[in-house]
Amino acid sequence: MPVSTDELVDIALQLAGMDALPGDSAVYVPGQNIQKLMFGIDIGAAELLLARDLGCDAVIAHHPAGGSATRDFPQVLERQVELMVAHGVSETAARAAVAPLVNRATMSAHAANHDHVPSVARLLGMPFLNVHLPLDELGRRLMVAAIDGHVSTLTYDPLVQDAVDGLLTLPEFQRAFTQISVPVGSPDRPLGKLAVVHGAGTNGGADVASAYFEAGVDSVLYIHCAGEEVSKLRQRGRGNLIVSGHIASDLVGINPYVAAIEARGVAVIRMSGL
Repeated sequence: MPVSTDELVDIALQLAGMDALPGDSAVYVPGQNIQKLMFGIDIGAAELLLARDLGCDAVIAHHPAGGSATRDFPQVLERQVELMVAHGVSETAARAAVAPLVNRATMSAHAANHDHVPSVARLLGMPFLNVHLPLDELGRRLMVAAIDGHVSTLTYDPLVQDAVDGLLTLPEFQRAFTQISVPVGSPDRPLGKLAVVHGAGTNGGADVASAYFEAGVDSVLYIHCAGEEVSKLRQRGRGNLIVSGHIASDLVGINPYVAAIEARGVAVIRMSGL
C-alpha cells in the first residue's frame, strides 16, 4: 500500500511515542504514493541520484541532511539536560555541562550550507526526509530494556561487562562491524548506577559524563565518543564509560522503523549502514 512522507513521519513518531518531529528531523521534499524507497544512515547528492536510478519513489536519511534539521539541531540538545536530571544531576550542573555542546552546534549551524542536499532532491523531484531523534529514542529504550533484562537474571551485583552482555542480546550488536568497548574504567568493575545516554542529539563528551559521575552515576553509556574526550575522562579517573558503537546503536532504533514501513507493503532498499 503506497504511503506519503507524512505517513512515514507518523510511523516514526508513533514508535517513539512523540507528537511532532524534533528539530533534528525534517521533510525536505514532501511526496505521495511511495511504494519503493531507499533508506540510509547518511544520504547526500550521490545517494539521491542512485535512488532515482534504482527507481525509488523516496529517500529517508537517519542523520540530518540540511534544511531545518541542521539549523535547529541545537534544540535537541535539551534532551541531554532532561536525561541528566532524570539520573539525579541538578539542572544547573546539567545546563553548565551541556552549554559548550550547544555553542558548538549553534556555530556549526551558522556555517553549514543548509540547502545543498535538499536542493538536489528538489531538482530530482525526489521526496526526501530524515528521521533522527525519534529513532534514537526508540533505540535507547530498547537498549535499556536489553540491559535491564539481562541484569535481572543475575544472582550477583552486576559488573560493567554485564551491561555489555545485555547489549549483546540484541542482533544489531551481535552482527556489528565494531565491538562494544570500555575505554574508561574496566569491564570487571561494578556497574552500579547506569545512564544510557542516547537519543539526545549526540554524545555529551567528557563534561557531561563527569556531571553524571559527580551526581552518583557510576557508569555512562555513549554510542560514540571522541578520543580527546576519552583522554580527559581517563585523566579525571572517575566512573566507567561504555561505548556501544555508533552504527550498531543507530540500527537498534532504525530496524523496527524499517520493519513497520515494510509491513505497510513498501519496499525498502537498505544502504549506507543499514
